[in-house]
Amino acid sequence: MAEDNSRELNDVVRRLEDTVARLEARIARLEAAPPPVALPPPPPVVPSAAPAPAPRDLEAHLGTYWLSRAGIVALILGFAFLIIYHFGDLGVLARVGLGYLLSAGLAALGLWLSRRHALFGQILFGGGLALGYFVTYALHFVPAVRVIDSEVLALVLLALNTVAIVVVAHRMRSETVAGIALFLGLHTGMLSDITLFTLLSTALLAAGALFFLVKNRWVIVPLSSLVAVYSTHVVWAMRTQAIAPGGSTGDRLALSLGFLALYYVLFSVALLIEPRELSRRVGLTFALLNWAGLLALGAVEVERWDSPRLFAFFVAVALAQAACGAGARMRGASDALFQTYVATAVLSLALGVPTEFEGATLVRTWTVVGLGAGLAGRTLGASALTSVGVGLLFLALGATWLPPAGRAGLNAGLLVAFVIVERLSVARASVSRPSLQALCALGAGFAAVWMLGDVLPPALVTLAWGLAASLLFLLGFTVRERWYRFAGLGVLGLALARLLFVDLSGLPPNQRILTFLVLGALLLAVSFIYTRARGQKE
Repeated sequence: MAEDNSRELNDVVRRLEDTVARLEARIARLEAAPPPVALPPPPPVVPSAAPAPAPRDLEAHLGTYWLSRAGIVALILGFAFLIIYHFGDLGVLARVGLGYLLSAGLAALGLWLSRRHALFGQILFGGGLALGYFVTYALHFVPAVRVIDSEVLALVLLALNTVAIVVVAHRMRSETVAGIALFLGLHTGMLSDITLFTLLSTALLAAGALFFLVKNRWVIVPLSSLVAVYSTHVVWAMRTQAIAPGGSTGDRLALSLGFLALYYVLFSVALLIEPRELSRRVGLTFALLNWAGLLALGAVEVERWDSPRLFAFFVAVALAQAACGAGARMRGASDALFQTYVATAVLSLALGVPTEFEGATLVRTWTVVGLGAGLAGRTLGASALTSVGVGLLFLALGATWLPPAGRAGLNAGLLVAFVIVERLSVARASVSRPSLQALCALGAGFAAVWMLGDVLPPALVTLAWGLAASLLFLLGFTVRERWYRFAGLGVLGLALARLLFVDLSGLPPNQRILTFLVLGALLLAVSFIYTRARGQKE
């Protein structure tokens, strides 16, 4: 038995030894084999270029986008006229029920269609909301359909209707629904007589549109509302009897200006609540359109009903824009928005100056306003304001031809104003503004030429130009600014051309002698100064 066990154990040991020997032989062969050849890395996978966007089909865009909007506008206006002209023959319940039934039916159709055609359905749904607003509006404000006598109750219902439009559009996150409903609500409300309560109802809609600007940062809805209210006012102003029917001239003007002022305040406040969250382009667009609407339409209305107060209106607009500029600075708005407000404030004032002044007083006033704008622009760091100031100085320079006398003094004042603004533009400035300096030097050159041309007799025009060039050279060397010297060279070139082609044969002997002598001496003096300056540099 023991022998059998010993034999089995020896067999196991022998098999293990054979296995170990085979493994050692295999390891030896692997060690003796040449190293494997390294394969090159696979080429990098280059992502395929994104397919170029397909060009927009103009025909499809017109057919789907614009025709749907034009169609809903025409449809809602048609329903509004139907309510105005034919609902008065119906009973009270029929007026209310049929009107809201049309609104609910159109809205329901829009919701049903939006399941398969989202945009088209939202347009119809927004039209239904707008029709519901007009039905509510007509229940008091359209005499033929009037059901509610209480003005307070009518305004409360309109406010609730506006809130409903805002809530529904906000919950749907649909800018299309909000835009269609509010835009059509604004326009259908103007189909009846325009009164103080029409102003309040449209103010509610505008406030609803501005909610989306402040809350959702939507741009199209409030921007279209801004355009709608001012364009509607144009139509309203053209209909003389539509403004406070039966009221006095003062009542009509007050209502019209109240309409414009309320919308101006609403849009300005909405823009300045969180101006940093809006892009610069959006902020500038709102600010400029709001200012242009108020200024243009308000000026037309004041000129129409109370022209003696036109200048006061321009001053009021200038103060309003300046106040908005202060608000923009306090709210941390972009520098571009702040500069837009202060620049348009000065422009408003400058546009009103001709309505109050004329002749030499007009030139002096524009000069003072331009100089003040240049000084304020340097103080506030508003380059746009400085540019407006220079533009006003050029406007005053052109207006110096209006008064029959005293133009030399006006041009002298403008020469000083141009130099002051130019010097301030480079004083302690980290970045030079060569374009502004060149414009100021050009304006100073014109002012000097016209000033001396007014002082000397007409026969000595060339001599006046030479003296003006010398004055510009002296100024350029004094303040060490080459732009004035360039202006002097330009004026001197014109003087030489006139000397050769006009004065050489056209002047009497004594005047010809004086002109050539003085002009020659001036040329030599200027050349000597240039030579001396060059020698000092070398």
